[in-house]
Order: sequence, then structure tokens, then C-alpha cells
Amino acid sequence: MEMKKRISLELRNRNPAEVVELVVDNCRSVDGEVEGLTDAYTELEILSMVNIGLTSLSKLPSLPKLRKLEVSDNTISGGLDTLAEKCPNLAYLNLSGNKIKELSTIEVLQNLKNLKSLDLYSCEVSTLEDYRDSVFELLPQLTYLDGYDQEDNEVPDSEADNDDEDEAGPPGDDDDEDEDEDDEEGSEGEEDEVGLSYLMKEGIQDEEDDGDYVEEEEEDEEEEDEEEDGDAAAVQGEKRKRDAEDEGDDDDDDE
Repeated sequence: MEMKKRISLELRNRNPAEVVELVVDNCRSVDGEVEGLTDAYTELEILSMVNIGLTSLSKLPSLPKLRKLEVSDNTISGGLDTLAEKCPNLAYLNLSGNKIKELSTIEVLQNLKNLKSLDLYSCEVSTLEDYRDSVFELLPQLTYLDGYDQEDNEVPDSEADNDDEDEAGPPGDDDDEDEDEDDEEGSEGEEDEVGLSYLMKEGIQDEEDDGDYVEEEEEDEEEEDEEEDGDAAAVQGEKRKRDAEDEGDDDDDDE
């Protein structure tokens, strides 16, 4: 696929001024030049053009916010002086696997005052004697060359992580999602706890109500028993009274 068509597809109906990152690796550049990019990409910060057959960067448009440029595995041999003019804020430049042979070719990168990391591995220039010392001397603004600083310390994970976060999207998105999930889980847990407490409270209240009801029934039964006992005693007393009166009548008749 040609580079121009690939860029058109990567836009996904967006306005060029809205694009922050653009990756067009492994497509095909006609005549070895940058094509399909214009000055309209004013917000572009990351541009990757790996293995697309580039021989020159002379047609690179003005990209004032570009800070990372990946052009490894092409056949670029010079013409790097255009970078300082068109990408003044460039901090990361990967030229590995290109046709850079002499230190004089990269000398023009001195004008990239914000350049922090440069990759030249698999370039012929990296086979020169005292290559690393010479590059750090030539480009004093550099912190890392081919992934290592001047004392041969590897790029810290924090540097790599920050770079990955910038490519993946605005930092903090994942944390916010995790916090939202935690909040939702916490809310559900609280609701479950409240519901359980409520049910337990209802159960206790039901037991108390059942106890009160049983006590009332027992009291009612006792009162009924007492009334029945009283009625029976009254009947017995009445019977005895009638018997006594009957005996008195019998005595009167004998006389």
C-alpha cells in the first residue's frame, strides 16, 4: 500500500489537526520521499515511518510539536539538516538500520537542542572506533545513545514506561477506570452489608414479636382457665346450697 493511501486510512475521517500519533510502518514510499503529510498536522507528536523505503527526509512538512520520530530500517544516508528547521522540539530520533556512514552526517543534529535520545545501531557509523564517545562529544545535549547513557547505564524503565504511556493515550485513564471499578465494588459491598444487617434486624424483630404473641396467648389461656375454675366452683357451691335446702325440707316433713 502506498504511503499516501495509508495515511488517508489512518486518519479515520479525522481532521489532520486532531492527530497526535501517526503510524504508517511497512507501507511503500514512492521515490523514497515523505508523501501524504502536510503542514496541517499541527498537533502531531509521534510519527513512525519504519521500513517504508525512505531515502530522504527533505519533504518532511513542518511539525512543530513532533517529539518522537521513528524512521528505522530505511535507506536514509543524509539530509538530516531539515529536522532542526521543521521539527524543533524533537527529543527522540531512531535512525537505526539506515545508511548513515560518517559522523559528519549527524553533526547537523546539534541544532536539535531538545534531542535526548538517538538510535544509530545497525548503521555503518556505529562501527567506527570510539563511536560512542565521539557521538556524545559531537552532540552534548544527548542523554542516551542506542539505549544507553554515557556511563553505559541502560535507559531506566521509568523513561520507557513514560514513553509507552504517551503512545497509549493520556496518563491516568486506566487509574480512573480502576478507581471507578473499586468504587462500584465498594458500593455493592456496602449495599450487601446494609441489606444483610436489615434482614438480621428484621429477623430479630420477628422473633421478638413472636415471643410477645406467645406470651399474650399464654396469659389469655391462664385467664380462661381461671374463669373456668371460678365458674365450676360457683356451680359446685350452688349445688351444695340446693342440697342443703333439700335436706332441711326433708327434716320439716318428718316432724
